[in-house]
Amino acid sequence: MRRLHLKPLVASALLFGTLTGYGNAYAQGAPQAITEKRTDVVQLASGYRASKLNGADVYNRNKDTIGTLDDLIVSPSGDRGTYAILSVGGFLGMGKHLVAVPFNDLQINNRRVVLPDATKKSLEALPEFKYAPD
Repeated sequence: MRRLHLKPLVASALLFGTLTGYGNAYAQGAPQAITEKRTDVVQLASGYRASKLNGADVYNRNKDTIGTLDDLIVSPSGDRGTYAILSVGGFLGMGKHLVAVPFNDLQINNRRVVLPDATKKSLEALPEFKYAPD
């Protein structure tokens, strides 16, 4: 005579019912709205990764080196865009001056970053950018 073990079956059924019954539960306690938008992933993949641009020299239209790309920052509200943080001046990391310029002002071609109308002096005249504490 074959014995059927019901306890594991009942426990599995209860667990499955519990998990499926809470399928609409939210981890943060509030519903989230997600807007889906189709993205051309092939075109996107041909873009420039921030990690690869970090540390790139920034030139003006006269091919003068005017700074280094230190970072990219997306504004907290998202509606103000992305900013490039440039390191200007200094020597061996000492005395450098960080400034923020709109990312859209940069021209990028084969990892060559150009801010056409800028000079070291014009960038150094911008307000100094300071990172917010973590």
